[in-house]
Parts: sequence; structure tokens; C-alpha cells
Amino acid sequence: MKLNAIIVEDEQTSRDILKNYLNKYCSNVSILGEAANVDEALVLIRKHDLDLVFLDVEMPYGNAFDLLDKVGDINFETVFVTAYNHYAIDALNAHASYYLMKPISIDELIKAVDYVTKIKTKENALQNQVLVPNTNGVNGKLTIPQLDGFEVLNTSEILFCKADDNYTEIYLLNNKKKVVSKTLKYFEQALNNFSFARVHKSYLVNVNEVVKYLKGKGGSVVLSNGKEIMVSASKKADLLSYFK
Repeated sequence: MKLNAIIVEDEQTSRDILKNYLNKYCSNVSILGEAANVDEALVLIRKHDLDLVFLDVEMPYGNAFDLLDKVGDINFETVFVTAYNHYAIDALNAHASYYLMKPISIDELIKAVDYVTKIKTKENALQNQVLVPNTNGVNGKLTIPQLDGFEVLNTSEILFCKADDNYTEIYLLNNKKKVVSKTLKYFEQALNNFSFARVHKSYLVNVNEVVKYLKGKGGSVVLSNGKEIMVSASKKADLLSYFK
């Protein structure tokens, strides 16, 4: 399958070497852009629907981990490319798919791309099985697959959704939890026509189940089951707009 990718690396020579290797040995990778720093990378990530980001660790005005923090919802795979092996644990904690040392080994690069290709192939195979917002006229329904078929959820039964890397945990009013292989951003879009507010990079809440708002820089909301969820400062205005 084709992988849409970008290269984030502050050194032009290193970008050229990686791009040449990819063009020659990894024909399924399509490079959509290059960035020399965190700000340029953010622009590309927000512009393109990416499968893969080749990411140098040390850059001017911020490093790879600063970039990933700013992205928030990460729906692409990351291959770290660095001359420093002491970042390996941090990369693992950032859920990197692969860790390449400079100078880049062509064999290792091919392994990294093959590994990401397998991940994305599996994801695409599940694309229509995981979560399908209903479009056939049945309002307020989402379907979640099971081994013997699928389960239909009423959106009104969803209390809140919580991000867990590339998965989302759906918490229901009956105290049950569903885990789905989709990002929280996907659910935010799927539930866009219903009363759900993104209050934090990790939380999407059913506004109808909010029973209290507690003041603060961002503040927090208390849901009908007593769960308190912090509200990020950047999401505060969107949440409060439901209560004007």
C-alpha cells in the first residue's frame, strides 16, 4: 500500500539522503513535504492526511517530543531518525514505530517502512469494521463490530470518550466500556452533529451529561456519574458555548 509521509529534519543534507533512499528502495512511500523545525512540521501535519512521519529528535526551537505534544491526536506512525541512541526510551514512550540511527542503514530503513506498511494495511482492513457512523437515515446511532456481528450504540448512551493512543475508550451510562481502534479525533468528527464537546486533547464529553462546571484556567466538568474531567484552556470557550 502507499504511505503518505513527510520528513522532519533540520539538516538539508540529511533530508536529501533519506529522501533519495526512500525513492530508490521504498517505492511505496510518497514524500508529501519536508520540514526543518517544529513549526514547519506542524503546518505539514495539519495540512496532509499522513501515514508516516520520519522525525529527527534534535531540531532548533524544539525537539521531536515537543512536536508530538503539540500535535495532540497522533493518527500517523513515527519513525525516529537520530544520531543519538540515548533517546530510545523516550521514543518508545512516545510510541514510535521504529528507531533509526544515523548514518542510516538501508536495510534498517526498509525494515522500518515494511513494519509501518504492515500496521497500516491491518488498519485499512479494519476500516469499515471498526466504527461506521450510520448514514442510512437511522439517527443517533453508531455501530461497533463484534466477533459475531456488530453492536449498535445510541449516541445518547455515551457518557464520554477517552483517547488511548490510536484507540478510543467509550464509556457508557451503564458503566460499561468499549475499546475501539480509532483515534479520538475520528469520534469527534463522527459525533459532530450531536452534543459532544472536545474539552481536552484526551477527552470528548456528552454535554447532556454535564452536571457541574468548576472554574479555573480551563476549569473542569463533573458528569452525571461523578466523573470529573479537566478542561484545557483552549477548549473552555467551546464548552461554555453550549450553556449560553
